[in-house]
Amino acid sequence: MRLFIASPVRFENYSKIQDDFKDIMEGKWVEEENLHLTWVFLGNVPDERPVIKKMQKVSVPEREVTIAELGYFGRPPRVFFAKAEDRGLYETAQTFKKAGFDLYRFKPHVTLCRIKEIYDYKRYKEVLKNYREKDLGLILPQITLYRSELSNTGPEYTSLYTL
Repeated sequence: MRLFIASPVRFENYSKIQDDFKDIMEGKWVEEENLHLTWVFLGNVPDERPVIKKMQKVSVPEREVTIAELGYFGRPPRVFFAKAEDRGLYETAQTFKKAGFDLYRFKPHVTLCRIKEIYDYKRYKEVLKNYREKDLGLILPQITLYRSELSNTGPEYTSLYTL
């Protein structure tokens, strides 16, 4: 089964972000109920029990963390995301490493859209600037092991274990 470990997020106004970028870029937006901060993508794992055992050594963030900016990965941009820069997230990431998980180049973010095309790059950058240092939402102080099943309508996530 396809597994990942994540924290749920709550956005103040996700539809506004989508509206602000709808005429600027095209892509596959993540459904709001599926938004999350990924700690570890595990891929295909035959048995979740060893993962759960390792998860029990991980420290859950002590509080909610503010999501405060938008950004992207790739040149040209391919992944559109919201980010949070908080020392507590990096401290939690260290507990994942100590528990034996591989957090290769951990960069706390919430993927919002897989970009297919940007129609107006200059406008895209302008709208991004409008989202600097804004409170967009929260990363919740919870860590969950999810099973991801891909379907024609998109991924379906099932919670298997929560800290």
